[in-house]
Amino acid sequence: MADLLGSILSSMEKPPSLGDQESRRKAREQAARLKKLQEQEKQQKVEFRKRMEKEVSDFIQDSGQIKKKFQPMNKIERSILHDVVEVAGLTSFSFGEDDECRYVMIFKKEFAPSDEELDSYRRGEEWDPQKAEEKRKLKELAQRQEEEAAQQGPVVVSPASDYKDKYSHLIGKGAAKDAAHMLQANKTYGCVPVANKRDTRSIEEAMNEIRAKKRLRQSGEELPPTS
Repeated sequence: MADLLGSILSSMEKPPSLGDQESRRKAREQAARLKKLQEQEKQQKVEFRKRMEKEVSDFIQDSGQIKKKFQPMNKIERSILHDVVEVAGLTSFSFGEDDECRYVMIFKKEFAPSDEELDSYRRGEEWDPQKAEEKRKLKELAQRQEEEAAQQGPVVVSPASDYKDKYSHLIGKGAAKDAAHMLQANKTYGCVPVANKRDTRSIEEAMNEIRAKKRLRQSGEELPPTS
């Protein structure tokens, strides 16, 4: 029996020391503070949601407003606002690069933003409907002109005037025609017609005359004039 009682007593937990009691007290206090902070955060979320619901409701009832820009919010607040907007049947977008600077814009369904407007907000620019409409019209005009040019085919460029008419006071109206005749190729290329020869003597006559001139030079006699 003594051995059984001793084993039971040894298996039982020892009473906590003074240090263990202090650690447990601090743990209980920390858990209580954490619970209090969670309750406060929950209450803040509830109050923030009520405030956003009020602003969204006022926005819907204001017929003069088609969009509304909110101040920058943290991620949790933006999530709550997006949820409120979705429940209200509106459209919302977040813009801004840095998380701390991101903000939410809401739009009425019938005035949902176009892709060009969203791109403008993403670039950090203000949306100007008038400039956007002018840009759209210019783009459509350029597209129509390209389509018309494609249907007409390649453009043939012709000179505004004939160079012969432009310089007729210098070269004369018949000069170009005469020059064209002068530049015609000779069909008997390599053979010169007799009519074009300046010397009408035969080759034999020419050679005889050359020999006679040579003999006269050697003899020192003068060459008689040729007819």
